[in-house]
Amino acid sequence: MRSTRRPAALAAPAARTAPAPPARIRKGSAMTPLVPEARVRRSARPVTRRPAFVAALCAAALAVTGLTAAAPPEREVARAAAALPYQDPALPVPQRVEDLLGRMTLDDKLGQMTQIEKDALVPRSDLATYRIGSVLSGGDSTVSPNNAQTWADTYDSLQRTALSTPLGIPMIYGIDAVHGHNAVRGATLFPHNIGLGATRDPALVRRIGRAVAEEVAGTGIDWSFAPCLCVARNDRWGRTYESFGETPELPTAMTSFITGLQGDALGGDPASVLATAKHYLGDGGTTGGVDQGDTRLSEAELRAIHLPPFREAVERGVGSVMLSYSSWNGVRSHAHKYLVTDVLKGELGFTGFVVSDWAAVDQLDGQTGFTGAEIATAVNAGVDMVMVPHDYRKFLSLLRGEVGAGRIPLARVDDANRRILTKKFRLGLFERPLTDRSYTSTVGSAAHRTLARQAVRASQVLLKNEGGVLPLPKTGRLFVAGKSADDIGNQSGGWTVGWQGRSGPVTEGTTVLQGIRAAVADPSRVTYDRYGNGIDGGYTAAVAVVGETPYAEMRGDRPGDMGLDQEDLQTLARLEASGVPVVVVLVSGRPLDIADRLPDWKALLAAWLPGTEGGGVADVLFGDHAPTGKLPMTWMRGASQQPVNDGDGKSPLFPYGHGLTYGTDPGPDPDPEPSPAKACTATHRTVTSWPGGHQAEVTVKNTGTGPLTGWTIDWDLGGAAVTSLWNGTHSVANGRITVRNTSTNGTLAAGATTTFGYTANGGPGTPAPRCTPA
Repeated sequence: MRSTRRPAALAAPAARTAPAPPARIRKGSAMTPLVPEARVRRSARPVTRRPAFVAALCAAALAVTGLTAAAPPEREVARAAAALPYQDPALPVPQRVEDLLGRMTLDDKLGQMTQIEKDALVPRSDLATYRIGSVLSGGDSTVSPNNAQTWADTYDSLQRTALSTPLGIPMIYGIDAVHGHNAVRGATLFPHNIGLGATRDPALVRRIGRAVAEEVAGTGIDWSFAPCLCVARNDRWGRTYESFGETPELPTAMTSFITGLQGDALGGDPASVLATAKHYLGDGGTTGGVDQGDTRLSEAELRAIHLPPFREAVERGVGSVMLSYSSWNGVRSHAHKYLVTDVLKGELGFTGFVVSDWAAVDQLDGQTGFTGAEIATAVNAGVDMVMVPHDYRKFLSLLRGEVGAGRIPLARVDDANRRILTKKFRLGLFERPLTDRSYTSTVGSAAHRTLARQAVRASQVLLKNEGGVLPLPKTGRLFVAGKSADDIGNQSGGWTVGWQGRSGPVTEGTTVLQGIRAAVADPSRVTYDRYGNGIDGGYTAAVAVVGETPYAEMRGDRPGDMGLDQEDLQTLARLEASGVPVVVVLVSGRPLDIADRLPDWKALLAAWLPGTEGGGVADVLFGDHAPTGKLPMTWMRGASQQPVNDGDGKSPLFPYGHGLTYGTDPGPDPDPEPSPAKACTATHRTVTSWPGGHQAEVTVKNTGTGPLTGWTIDWDLGGAAVTSLWNGTHSVANGRITVRNTSTNGTLAAGATTTFGYTANGGPGTPAPRCTPA
């Protein structure tokens, strides 16, 4: 999502004259294999909750705000003590949705399809007047003072206004909490997705999702525009760091973040936050890595590379999907009915709601300003909620006109409302609409910072370690330099207390320099100069923390040079001239062009964008934790090599999956255990088919008692011809295909699984694949 571009602060609301009723408080190995977690099937019914006293709250809210009901008298709902069916949490959600839908006016329904920026809401009463269903904070939208308490107060004030309408439908509030609750000063900021992809640890990522959910819920907010499931195929793209990796298997495995955010069932606990799979579809594959560009691929390639993470997200029950600004073969995603309605909602079975990106519907005709034709195109393509975000009055007028003229069927409006209302009911917003203040104290908590530090050290990728210069001795004399050594803004990157982020002390945390000083035996033996001035030959090592400064989408594209800037080069030259061994810690949102500089460095550690816990970098530098990260992106030899990806035949500087560690090989076991039995199975599943072709997936499972170090699958193709295959290498002979593991998915623990997929011409038949363990 994009920013508002204007950092207008919203003052803290005045003290409430009437407290919220307590019953209504809401929410509250060289290559470690990827083993996706077991999917959690959603229960058909929500957790039973206390009866909803909606009528009483609505009356109280009207008294507090002084607002009058905006609906015509014939649509007024009696303020009776007895709850209406849609207010009864004991009823099944579909029944509640249908009861509420039957009571809604057209204006109620159109309002639910509208999402607006908080700072554009003037006057505040427009939230109720126009029946707005959702509010968001863009990347530069904030509150004053910027702390968790003010965010919670702001949320509750807006929610009370939403509840003052005759039907008392709560709003849902969205925000880009993409590496922690990053709009809130003092929140815990985790590594950006590229670093999490390097961990190869879906279970850790799920725990991070849970921590983020608690901090988001602690400010009242119900909905995060995360995770980004893009498969970044060209590192020139300014959103590369939002990707977990360049192959579909990495983002697919990291959909565990969705379960962390939402919980085992959406609304199943007070900290459940609606997740968003974004950006559908193919935004990481645009030509030249141009943001909002065109992805020129065949349908088979689009399905093989970019669709798998979204398929898995749907299987995990993700509540919303955000569309991409980008196009597929010249057609914008927001206008692509085949991709949105036929594939996502039909073929994949997505039952949540589809939200547009920031003002993306307004871009469909290439001109500034909404038109009715743009709105009709997007809604009929399958967009359920439109992120307006500013001119909501004009948008609603045009939307009403398109429905009235029959260009948007009322059935499409009702379908969008069912999807949106279903998620509001499952989140428990009708029962618990206000902030659960018991979670407010979790924002930036010690427990969450400990988890973030664990994620930082697990994300570090050691690319070079000549002569075993790392780990550094804690008793040595060290010189630290570089613009990112003591800069929390640089190490956190974009989407940090602002859309594009910025350098400097933007939030609370531990810089890499602070982490180094805390790790050594005597901090006085650590000298720091940003520019490398004053170094001499008397130091044990020089640590240069260099790389990129913060950026986000659009401004982050690098169509030309992809190397270090002049400051970094000059700092490194000073360090190198001293003769002291140079250890480079690279802080960046993607691989950089450093091949010509690498011979001058003794060690290179890719730290990515670690967030607020720089102590995790020091943990690895000094060997308290050995590096375990593996490259989630292929590392280019030079910028001219872009795009460069695993399996494309190009010779990279470091291959996908590369990562060194410390330590020596263990000695022989004097009393070895018997060798564990090796066994595996393979299960074939047809994913989809079309006239003349099909796509299938094969799941390989280690059914033995010990780990597998490789596997081979073979079966009779039955006349089919394989056109593409991913997550494996294959050969065909005499009508029989043989598939072998890649370097990233051959090692499987006992009971673990991995998958590969393929597309083929011809019918799927009834394959019976055979698995042979290595």
